[in-house]
Amino acid sequence: MSIEFLSLENIQEIARQYGYWAVFIGIALENTGIPIPGETITIVGGFLAGSGELGYWIVLGSAIAGAVIGDNFGYWIGRWGGWPLLIKVGSFFNISTKQLEGVRNKFSKNAAKAVFFGRFVTLLRVFAGPIAGIAQMPYYRFLLCNLGGATVWALIMVSLSFFVGRLVPLPELIHWITQFGILALILVIAWVGMTLWLEFGKPGLEGKD
Repeated sequence: MSIEFLSLENIQEIARQYGYWAVFIGIALENTGIPIPGETITIVGGFLAGSGELGYWIVLGSAIAGAVIGDNFGYWIGRWGGWPLLIKVGSFFNISTKQLEGVRNKFSKNAAKAVFFGRFVTLLRVFAGPIAGIAQMPYYRFLLCNLGGATVWALIMVSLSFFVGRLVPLPELIHWITQFGILALILVIAWVGMTLWLEFGKPGLEGKD
């Protein structure tokens, strides 16, 4: 996809042309694991609802349904074939299977939080479903966290753009939300990096039971 295709103007045009389907499919594809601007499409949908071009409740329902269904697809893709693929990718970057297992175990311990809150974090929103599948997170737990996180996330994003979009220009609102997502990503990476260093990087730990 070209940068021009991903411009805010084109996203607005897609949302105006396809309405609720644009919101549903956009966030569903993103949550499946395809890095497209599903969150931006959802924000634009809420903005259009605020201007009377779309209905608030239908945009909200479309966003929730797309997020839940997309994450479910991502979960099963990760569960059925994600681990062997991750090992191959890890070997390419000289990451051992033991290190990957450590990351998987760490995710498993925090899977519920990652699935619920991951929607507010740039990139983690895209990969939380597949990673939950790779980590063999019990499906019923995933489904509950997925539904809860999708509902809270969609309610905040659609409502924020619906109400605040009347006072703040849409590009500025999207910029604020994007910056928050990037900051959250930096904090998550720092936490994961520190955890892995403490687990694998400290000298003298090798060989200890």
